[in-house]
Amino acid sequence: MSELFDPVLAAGPVHDEVSDAAWLRALLDVEAALAGAEADAGLVPREHAERIAEVAREGDFDVAEIGAKSVGIGNPAAPLVRELTAQAGAEAGRFVHFGATSQDVMDSAAMLVAKRALEPLLEGVEECAELAARFAREHVSTVQAGRTLLQQALPVTFGFTAAGWLSGLDAAAERLGTQRLSAQLGGATGTLASLGADGPAVLAAFSRRLGLAEPALPWHTERSRIAELAGALGELSGVIAGITRTIMLLAQTEVGELAEVAEGSGGSSTMPHKRNPVAAVAAQAAAQQAPGLVGTLLGAMAHEHQRAAGSWHAEWRPFTELFRGTGSAVHWLRTSFERLQVDPDRMRRNLDITGGALLSERVTTELAKETGRLAAHDAVTACTKRALAGEGELADLLAEDPLVGKQLDRDRIAALLDPAEYLGSAAVFVERALTAHANRKDNA
Repeated sequence: MSELFDPVLAAGPVHDEVSDAAWLRALLDVEAALAGAEADAGLVPREHAERIAEVAREGDFDVAEIGAKSVGIGNPAAPLVRELTAQAGAEAGRFVHFGATSQDVMDSAAMLVAKRALEPLLEGVEECAELAARFAREHVSTVQAGRTLLQQALPVTFGFTAAGWLSGLDAAAERLGTQRLSAQLGGATGTLASLGADGPAVLAAFSRRLGLAEPALPWHTERSRIAELAGALGELSGVIAGITRTIMLLAQTEVGELAEVAEGSGGSSTMPHKRNPVAAVAAQAAAQQAPGLVGTLLGAMAHEHQRAAGSWHAEWRPFTELFRGTGSAVHWLRTSFERLQVDPDRMRRNLDITGGALLSERVTTELAKETGRLAAHDAVTACTKRALAGEGELADLLAEDPLVGKQLDRDRIAALLDPAEYLGSAAVFVERALTAHANRKDNA
């Protein structure tokens, strides 16, 4: 955690759900749930399980002290267990952590942290999706230059652009909502031998008390759950990176189709004239950290035998940072959307920069009905090159061309060069994205 950088790179409510305090709370909740599950199975006296839960809930635990003591065994679960045992008292303390191993506690706590962090994260994604849906709905007919390889291509609408944002956010939210958040309880080698025949019953009760899925068997070295969660968070970050990159490009001075408008935001330390899309920039900065963190978690999947040496330890920091960074990206995307000002007039003016050249495909298609595709292509291409070279208006040059002018009069050419009349199925696709979004919400 950093007081200097976190306001930008770890903003939003997810930050608190993956803090050291949140991890400590999860670790204590796991120990309380374990004692309760063992009481449910008749292995621990109920009054001792309740005492352990009471101390886990109300006891005095120092995060820094537990962290400092963790170096002796390599994880924070062990010193926490010692402290919990001491505070629970001699009788109840005998049953703290009974039958579990440190990795059980760490993995189950990680799943609890994930479950709790996903709530504000998904809430933020839903808010972003609603804002994207509003843009799509309001600007379904707002004509905009489509751009491929950073060059103007054929016209689209800003609603179509926003519908693409909506679709990506919906897909990421759906994937995050289907994660396998499972409890972990296997004991020393995953067999729960110390619990005898009661092991499966304790696992079931333990999972139920934590509100986590019950796994078919312990997953100490089978890390697909961590990998899937990392991939889903990375996917969301990638979606946000794509959206905010488009926002930043459309907010460039020379383009000016979008702008973030907020009091006291967007300035420069040296250039008073600048209006930077700072929320989009911050979202981009947070999102771009995800690939490396995802890569680290995937690289840490190589767990040997029944319990690994170092690989599960390697997950803790990137797991936490991935949540923190993705949460920040969502926070700043929502802020950018809330500040976003759309300029339909500028979008239309930018379409006119090429003098209609980006509609040349349409003229070619119309002309080819009479002349054949190749002849039409060559004639329209020649006229387009002359127009871009400044030799005249494209419509005039096309009308004067012997081949084109013979088939199409000046009014028809002008109509063919109107970008608002060459949007294909853009409106249909926007409506489909909005319908899919509404259906996903209804089925959530």
